[in-house]
Amino acid sequence: MMVLITYDVNTETEDGKKRLRRVAKQCQNYGQRVQNSVFECIIDPALFKRLQAKLAEIMNKEKDSIRYYYLGDDWKKRVEHVGAKASIDIEATLIV
Repeated sequence: MMVLITYDVNTETEDGKKRLRRVAKQCQNYGQRVQNSVFECIIDPALFKRLQAKLAEIMNKEKDSIRYYYLGDDWKKRVEHVGAKASIDIEATLIV
């Protein structure tokens, strides 16, 4: 399934900047960055639950927010890209 993950981490403190880096690193482990704080992830439900748990441990629920948009298996009909930074084929081999 395709899940779009967006986040807003409060970076007013050094601890916040550290949380931002940790959230981004976890998202990079599971998907493709398409904007500064937006990732497209093709992920199975069990792995997604693990990622959600990791992100919940990292974030400060009083200062940060994470949103999950479930685009499902038929996501190609729901995503349109216009402009710079053409996306890669997320289902293709990423390591050569």
